[in-house]
Formats: sequence, C-alpha cells, structure tokens
Amino acid sequence: MQAEFRAPRRRPRVYEDYEAPLPVTHSPEERSDFRAELINQHVLVCPQDHIQKIHNQGYFGKGILSRARPDHSISNQWEQHEGVMLPVISQSRYDELLKWAGATLSAQGLDEDSVNQTLLRISQPVDMEDVRRRVGGGENGEEPGAEGGVCPLTKRPIVGSEVEQETERSCRFRSPEPDPDPSSDSDSDPGSVPDPLVPSPGFVLVFSGSGECEVVKEVRRSPLSLTEYLQLSLEEAFFLVYSLGCLSVYLHQEPLSILQLWRKFRSLRPDFISTYAAYQHFRSRGWVPKVGGGAKYGVDLMLYRKGPPFYHASYSVVIERADDEFRGSGPRPFSWRSLAALSRITSNVSKELMFCYIIYPADLSDAELDSPACVSRLKVQEVIVSRWVSSKERAEQDDI
Repeated sequence: MQAEFRAPRRRPRVYEDYEAPLPVTHSPEERSDFRAELINQHVLVCPQDHIQKIHNQGYFGKGILSRARPDHSISNQWEQHEGVMLPVISQSRYDELLKWAGATLSAQGLDEDSVNQTLLRISQPVDMEDVRRRVGGGENGEEPGAEGGVCPLTKRPIVGSEVEQETERSCRFRSPEPDPDPSSDSDSDPGSVPDPLVPSPGFVLVFSGSGECEVVKEVRRSPLSLTEYLQLSLEEAFFLVYSLGCLSVYLHQEPLSILQLWRKFRSLRPDFISTYAAYQHFRSRGWVPKVGGGAKYGVDLMLYRKGPPFYHASYSVVIERADDEFRGSGPRPFSWRSLAALSRITSNVSKELMFCYIIYPADLSDAELDSPACVSRLKVQEVIVSRWVSSKERAEQDDI
C-alpha cells in the first residue's frame, strides 16, 4: 500500500529553467565523470563546472557559503568603474575582511609585523591601469610577492596571483550584473555581464562616506578569495556514485571504491543505511529529497517536486527502522504529545507529515549490511499522518 501524494504548492516567482532531473546523459560518449573530495567528514565538490552541472541538474547539495544555490560571492552588488565590473563593498565590510585575513595569516604562523605589512600592502588603492592589465592578461599583469587572501577549503594563505585565479574561477560561470534599482526584489535573477563589461578577479570597489558626506570610491585588492564549493550530503554523494555512476569521491587524493565509500559512510553515520534507502526510494520516484533541510522542523527529509526553486516542500519525512512485523524504534521514539507537536508544526508550515518505514528482513545478516547490495532487500512503506481538527469536520458535516 502506497501513500496518497497530493499536488505540491508551486512557488509564485520562478527565475530559472528546469534543466534535467539528474546529471546524467543517455549517450555513452557524453558520460559525466564528476569528482568530489571527502574532507573532515564532508563531501565537497570543488571544480566549478562540476558544481554547476550537479546542482543545476537534479539540485544535489548546497553551497558552503550560501543557503542553497552555490553562487555566493564577496558582494551581491556590482558596479561599472571605468569600464570594468567590480564587486562593491563598504569600508566597514572591507575592514572586517582584513581582520579575518589577518587572523588566518596569524594562525598560519606569520609574526605580527609580517601580517601587518601584508595587510597594509593589500589595502593600498590600485591603479585602474593595473586592473585592466591583469584582466586583459598583460605582460606586467603579475606582481610577484603580492600576498593576500586565504583559501576557504585548505585554510592556507593564497599568495599573489592565486587570489585572482581563485576569484576568477568563482565568477566565471555566473557574473552578477549591477542592480540598477537598489529597491528591486532581491530574488530576481541578476543575469550575466554583457560585453565588454567583464568582472575583474581579485579586486573590489570600496566606498566610504554616506549621507551629506562625499562618497569616496577606491579600487583595492580583495583580502579574501571567497570561492564557493558544493557540499553533498552522504546520501546524495552515494546516490551519485552507486546509483548513477557519475561521481568519484577521493580521500587523500585516492579514489574510494563503492564498498570503501559505503563502509566509510556507515562509520560516520550509524543510521546511514536507513536514510540512504529512503533517499534512493524517493529519488527513484521523481522527488528531490533534501537531507538536513528538515532539521528545523524536527524531521529527516524534505520532499520537493522538481526542485526547491519551483515548488515548496510538500512533505516532511521522518525515517523509522522496522522489522518484518512492523516493529521497531526510531532514533527518537515518539510519545503522543511529541507526535502531536510535530504534526502541528508541519501543518503550520503548509506541509504534510510522512513516516517512511524502512523494513529490514529478519534473515538479513550483519555481513550483508556491510555491502550496498543489502538495499535491494529492504522494503519501504510510507504513512502520511494528518491532524484531525474536530471543528473543521463539524463544519463540513453542517454543509452536507
């Protein structure tokens, strides 16, 4: 018996097109081969072209600096300055970035004088001719020894042109256009930068003064290289590796086999088998499950149709493990009071509460659980929980 799914609520404003349900192709010649890194118990996708395809085709993962779409940059406002597009930040924001860069450089072992000299060199105004030479790749575009910035992934200082290279990679695929109206809707699609206005890597436009004071704008080097990466949940990563075969996960520059990855994820999350079985079940039925997105609602999964940009989440899913006789206790046993509270919270945010039971056969051994082949022996049963409102039913009876 399957749960009866209801039509989802469509978002009133959608600013992007639906590309594909999964990041795979039907042609063997065009087979996708993406790469991710297992770092500090997190699966991160670093190549920008891989990030765009994995997220835009199936909405896997989220940006490490963003709420969802991995498009965070050092500033959301861009402005044309003498023919070059530059991100715009305030003097106070720039001072804050300098403090972060200084703290990280100190943590790397640099003495105080070296840190101060580095920050002083970074914060000096830059001549626009230098900016144009670097954007255009002129002969004198490189300035050896110019230090600045910290890589957010490796946490090491980025020296010289590395700052510009990292920032250039982060803005190569989506370069925001300045918003002509500051009061316009922040959810609108900024579009792409038209030629010849190109983004300048490694530089920002800093403004100081407001109100009656004259606004002063200076071009300076960016203290930090804010490169956005895509973070995949363990379930998303294993689905891309095992079910789709389009992703390889590396640990210490060595690719992990499917069996190694399964055992590694099981050691990181004791309930990984159940959560992955539920994730694969809903993905195979065309839903977009988001792991961790339901933490604020007290559930394990949120289910979207097509993806978060198009529809609100339809279901809040609690994953429970059960045996053949439908007995078992989840990671957090519910009382009637806690279940009523969870149901009420779910109803208040216009979603439905679903219990997804992962049924383990009685003859399933621990040795079988050590391989992903055990997923084929698990059964999935959905149960939708609804809150009975006596006054609403009484009104419906009166209408009849």
